Amino acid sequence: MAEATKHATLTVNGTSYDLPVMSPSAGPDVIDIRKLYAQAQMFTYDPGFTSTASCDSHITFIDGDKGELQHRGYPIDQLAGKSHFLEVCYLLLYGELPGATALEEFETIVTRHTMIHEQMMYFFRGFRRDAHPMAVMTGVVGAMSAFYHDSTDITDEHQREVASFRLIAKMPTIAAMAYKFTVGQPFVYPRNDLDYASNFLRMCFAVPAEDYVVNPILSRAMDRIFTLHADHEQNASTSTVRLASSSGANPFACIAAGIACLWGPAHGGANQACLEMLREIGSVDRIPEFIARAKDKNDPFRLMGFGHRVYKNTDPRATVLKQSADEVLELLGVEDNPLLQIAKELERVALSDPYFIEKKLFPNVDFYSGIILEAMGFPTSMFTPIFAVSRTVGWISQWKEMITDPQMKIGRPRQLYLGETARDYVDIENR
Repeated sequence: MAEATKHATLTVNGTSYDLPVMSPSAGPDVIDIRKLYAQAQMFTYDPGFTSTASCDSHITFIDGDKGELQHRGYPIDQLAGKSHFLEVCYLLLYGELPGATALEEFETIVTRHTMIHEQMMYFFRGFRRDAHPMAVMTGVVGAMSAFYHDSTDITDEHQREVASFRLIAKMPTIAAMAYKFTVGQPFVYPRNDLDYASNFLRMCFAVPAEDYVVNPILSRAMDRIFTLHADHEQNASTSTVRLASSSGANPFACIAAGIACLWGPAHGGANQACLEMLREIGSVDRIPEFIARAKDKNDPFRLMGFGHRVYKNTDPRATVLKQSADEVLELLGVEDNPLLQIAKELERVALSDPYFIEKKLFPNVDFYSGIILEAMGFPTSMFTPIFAVSRTVGWISQWKEMITDPQMKIGRPRQLYLGETARDYVDIENR
């Protein structure tokens, strides 16, 4: 917990209140208002909590103005360029990069937890075949607490650790099964001789009649997608996991809550929205028309996958993922896919048009992840489940940090009440 190094004074109706100001290791100072209600009988008003720190954390730091993203102090471009997903998982969970022995042990533990309880297979049969994979994942992940009773006690450090391993390891299996179920194909079991990303691709695309040999370029691209989406500070789904956790709910229920929040199109559905926009454009010939519409303030059309709410400069994740996108498209080609042709031309225009450069509307991580997943053959309905697989480790890291925080309290936001004031009940015959 940061110590107050400065103080701010709030004066209301002639009365002044002293508020501590805490200085973080990075980022803007924070005014501590925890005692404001007790002292002044007032709350603060901040819809969306965009100016409110809900917790202190040691995990992820974002500087949107500079276009920086760091996990435990390490820049995301270094992690995505030199590391791999499970090593980043270890970093997020434990705070330091592992040595070779520790990493090997961690990878072995995760690999040996990838299978799910066989009775969980029956859960999938209860869904309609046309169910959205995110609906399936929300239900199945929430149901894990009915199968893994030995890792639901949040007061037991060992059980928290086991739950963490199980969620990171089994989430790709559950996501792949959700996909297989929707396309009417049999489930493919994980294999212990494959790495995390390769295992996921094989579980999605192998069939009993013909095995799927994973191309290392595709595996690397998938690993980067996982890495670049692993954590992103106190976003909506992470805040949802923390809020659910504050009640003492078991970890599987909390992560299921995060998946449900991620499903929203304003959060995890951004790369899906990007592909839907490409479909709306329809052909390369229509790009100038839609570029003109994007520049027209009176037109509601917006280019999806360009610019970012948090990053006011460039999205540091996009710079890394662009390299993988170029490699994947070179490998698979774009000649037979009109959407990818549109995407490449749209990228070229956005990176060269003065309007986009001035407004800093550069392609973001959702743009590149969307076209990579499209090129690999994933339907857009799977984009958000893949995001959920990536973000699981971030949710768990934040959950573990919160559980051990001595300041933890159940989340209880206040409100600005604007409804009716007290009034007497009127009998129905007199209304």
